[in-house]
Amino acid sequence: MLTRKQHQLLLFIHRRITETGVSPSFDEMKDALELASKSGVHRLITALEERGFIRRLAHRARALEVLKMPDSAAPAGADLGPNVVRADFKRPPREARDSREVPLLGKIAAGVPIEAIQHETDRFVLPPDIAGGSGEHFALEVEGDSMIDAGILEGDIVVIERCNTANTGEIVVALVDNEEATLKRLRRKGGSIALEAANPAYETRIFGPDRVQVQGRLVGLIRRYH
Repeated sequence: MLTRKQHQLLLFIHRRITETGVSPSFDEMKDALELASKSGVHRLITALEERGFIRRLAHRARALEVLKMPDSAAPAGADLGPNVVRADFKRPPREARDSREVPLLGKIAAGVPIEAIQHETDRFVLPPDIAGGSGEHFALEVEGDSMIDAGILEGDIVVIERCNTANTGEIVVALVDNEEATLKRLRRKGGSIALEAANPAYETRIFGPDRVQVQGRLVGLIRRYH
């Protein structure tokens, strides 16, 4: 059972692939469904993928494949074209089904609020032990050396589970005064919140609880060697 928006998006993707041979871009899908942001498109695509209607092809830009259509959109025996496969399509290996693709939204750096980093620059396919569960995840590239003693180096990609609360001691993406986003270890000290670096060259910063918003917590890390 698809929601109205899921159904609309599936039909739009199928029509565009049938007409042009290429799946639509996220901007085109956002505009077609009159959504406020591309994050809404990501959620709809994930839902369609989990229900077996589409799949994303790894390492290819704009690579969506329609696997089946809802009964209301395709009568039995209809020829759905080369980009559509019947519902009895052989399921991919379990490892592929359990993996998750997350967007890379830019860099985590002082002075840049998370709300301003919502531009997808890449995507990563992650195993379920890094981004398991049903929560929303995203990735950011680390800029700076304030967390090196926690094993987080400049240029690393951190995988973040989106949330607005965290336990003391967890490494989080925190938004300070609605202006500055930073990756730090969160400590609660009485009525205050401390954002603790993992590098002795940086001081621990302490704020009132109304000045810090948790944007997500660290659940994984990707390191690329050149």
